Amino acid sequence: MNIVGAFLFLISVMLIIGVLATKFSSRLGLPALVLFLIAGMLLNNFLFFEDVQFTQFIGTLALIIILFDGGTQTKWDNIRPVLGPAGSLATLGVLITTLLTGLAAMYILDFSLLEGMLLGAIIGSTDAAAVFSVLGNKNFKKRLTATLEAESGSNDPMAVFLTITLIAMIQIPEMSIWSAIGSFFIQMGLGLLLGLALGKLTVLVINHIKLDISGLYPVLALGSAVFTYAVTDFFGGSGLLAVYVMAVFVGNSDLTYRFSILRFNEGFAWMMQIVMFTLLGLLVFPVQLIEVFWEGILIAIILVFVARPVAVFISTVFLKYSLNEKIFISWAGLKGAVPIVLATYPILAGIEHAHLIFNTVFFVVLISALVQGSTLSWLAEKLKLTSDEDDRQASIELINLGTTDSEIMRVTMHKKSPAVGCSLIDLELPPETLIIGINRDKKLLTPTGTTIIEKDDTLFVLSDKENRQRAKIALIGDIRKKEKKQRNV
Repeated sequence: MNIVGAFLFLISVMLIIGVLATKFSSRLGLPALVLFLIAGMLLNNFLFFEDVQFTQFIGTLALIIILFDGGTQTKWDNIRPVLGPAGSLATLGVLITTLLTGLAAMYILDFSLLEGMLLGAIIGSTDAAAVFSVLGNKNFKKRLTATLEAESGSNDPMAVFLTITLIAMIQIPEMSIWSAIGSFFIQMGLGLLLGLALGKLTVLVINHIKLDISGLYPVLALGSAVFTYAVTDFFGGSGLLAVYVMAVFVGNSDLTYRFSILRFNEGFAWMMQIVMFTLLGLLVFPVQLIEVFWEGILIAIILVFVARPVAVFISTVFLKYSLNEKIFISWAGLKGAVPIVLATYPILAGIEHAHLIFNTVFFVVLISALVQGSTLSWLAEKLKLTSDEDDRQASIELINLGTTDSEIMRVTMHKKSPAVGCSLIDLELPPETLIIGINRDKKLLTPTGTTIIEKDDTLFVLSDKENRQRAKIALIGDIRKKEKKQRNV
């Protein structure tokens, strides 16, 4: 077998094992990243790899895709009530975690103050990939899930900002702290504004462009996410924040080919996780981790049991979270890909002790994922923070053939929807519009002309793109007019 064939064989085995490992990890309650990292560490016994710059590039690309996938599946109605707490945790929480962990690292590893703070900043954020992976199939209370998802999706920019700033301060001792603070607000502001603007543009383009191949719509959406990061980064804003904001906007908009886009994103995000974590694992040798074993254990203990809880309790001191909820949020501060990717920054910048920082971060991430990830469900049950509600619903997928404009949209009936109480035969729907399925009490019903539409039914409506809005108005009324009336009242 030649080199190309051997490499392709290795990649195929890695992807297949990675997919199968997700089933194994969900049963154990472990983030799948742990298994991928360990697989990478084992592979480096047979494959020599040390391209840090390439790994950083793949890691950044993977984070964009993971954030886009997580954002598009985040329900705005769920996260809107927790924007305050999530924002506080994503900024003040990361800063406090950085300070406390940095001070500990300074004494434990005999670092300078700035080097200690640099390590603290790198492991200060909650990782989106790890959180989405663990929370995805668990029935935690919606409020907690929304808080953690919003925090993990929006706190990476703070960690990136602190890491880059501290590296600059180490390299340029005379750098002013005030210029760094000003830069922070510029980056966050641009990230928020450009994320919203490009999110609106993405929805507009997807809904109005007519592509001959329906499979290109997910590619267009994903390309828009990468474009959002690149443009925002070019103008000096936070690219990761822009991607998450853009993704939440896109995911909560009336989007054509929604099912295809979300399904494609989910699969591609998992593939990027497998590739990214395996590459990151290839950069570390088990022998190197043993060298920082005790130091890593101490820093992990301080991070998990001191820094994170203090940060959570201070960040939510004036917010209505119970003691049990604060304990759970503290324990759910999972570390993952972001810290390891950020740990490559000091190496590329030529910072002294850069490899020691990388190995320590890697070790702390492993401890966090193994200990916290595997006990999160158990802790939620002990604290009585689980929910019996299940948001999963049956769905219908349309296979689009050729150049047809038909698609399936999902419409949920509310109490005042004009179609509630009507039979399907009595509805005045646009031409060539059919209701092909009804999701009621988590069961998929096959509708007939005499089927009566009930409150909270989810209808699967087959329609062409031109009649989408008319069909929605016939079923649930003009939502925009209702919202205007409510605001006027």
